Amino acid sequence: MRGKFIVFEGLDGSGITTQATLLRNHLISKKDAVLTKEPTDGLIGGLIKSSLRKEWRINPTALQMLFAADRSHHLESEIEPALKKGKYVICDRYVLSSLAYGGLEVSMPILKQLNANFRKPDLIIFIDTQPGICVERMKKARPHVELFEEQHKLEQIRKNYLSLKGFFPDTITIDGNRMPEEVLNDVIKVVGKIA
Repeated sequence: MRGKFIVFEGLDGSGITTQATLLRNHLISKKDAVLTKEPTDGLIGGLIKSSLRKEWRINPTALQMLFAADRSHHLESEIEPALKKGKYVICDRYVLSSLAYGGLEVSMPILKQLNANFRKPDLIIFIDTQPGICVERMKKARPHVELFEEQHKLEQIRKNYLSLKGFFPDTITIDGNRMPEEVLNDVIKVVGKIA
């Protein structure tokens, strides 16, 4: 039996990493579930992360090409093998992140073309959290600010996410402005429909 591919999307500070981890912990007793993320911890993912930390500069289109290359390798080496074994794969960020974040500086047709042939998730959970709340959470969590983590950028990124609502038909929006336990209750209900 094939596994299920569940993706969490949202702004930095929206709680997607927390919710992805909580969901994996919830599922693991009933299903074989793995948690993964993008950018990955591999070679290409390391280049992306160092660019996001502003350690080196790269052309915005080239950065999106790196994201696509990292995703391609991620699918082939980790996601697809786990799905074939019947595992539930929970991914912290995927294609919609490239479109919503990349759309700040790269045209949407280019971004869609770069990501056109990647596997479609069985379920995408968009944790919709207000940019101001995201910024406050990030200030508490760590001392540095990454490339896209300024409030005015996050406001535009949120608009991009909302404009992409129908891009994948199996996308559910959950209010992330609440306590993690409340958000998780909604996540578990949504995932229960495909589990």
